[in-house]
Amino acid sequence: MSYSSAVQELIDQLGRLPGIGPKSAQRVAFYLLKAPAEEAQRLSQAITEAKERVSFCERCFNLSEGDEQCSICRDPRRDDRMVCVVEDSQDIVAIERTHEFRGRYHVLQGAFSPIDGVGVEQLRVKELLTRVAEEDIEEIIVATNPNLEGEATAALLVKYLKPMGLRITRIASGLPVGGDLEYADELTLARALSGRRVLDGGSDS
Repeated sequence: MSYSSAVQELIDQLGRLPGIGPKSAQRVAFYLLKAPAEEAQRLSQAITEAKERVSFCERCFNLSEGDEQCSICRDPRRDDRMVCVVEDSQDIVAIERTHEFRGRYHVLQGAFSPIDGVGVEQLRVKELLTRVAEEDIEEIIVATNPNLEGEATAALLVKYLKPMGLRITRIASGLPVGGDLEYADELTLARALSGRRVLDGGSDS
């Protein structure tokens, strides 16, 4: 059975979203088609407004609404000496729920994965190096996901940060291998932060 062009286009576009396979795309498409027109319009309006109002922080590349810098970068109470490096903005939300970290963040906007076409140039590594050179940063906490891409990203960061002579730590094990930070509970993340270890190339002092 083939769908009309409009339905197929909706399914195809939904299928491009992360975590949405063909069957899930079909279910969501038919849900939207059966839903009242007002509900579909509210969804469309929310997407449009988010795209218009939300951008990336010019300093850390977290999501920011209506300002050049995000709320965390604007907060004078945060510790400028510590920067936690994460893959995506949703990881910041997960870490903030722990109430254990009061430093700054840097969002790479992805993980190192050459097989998927994600190299150094596709990540915000150059901007991180610029921040280290220009800001009074004493410690970089690498909080990439505990999977193959996350570990490769951590090794890549050590390679570039090692010559800069600052402390480089990695969040401790305790997070499940292959898992994502955004799905970890607060207690597990808090323990991972407090038990972070020094990576080769950093200083213990």
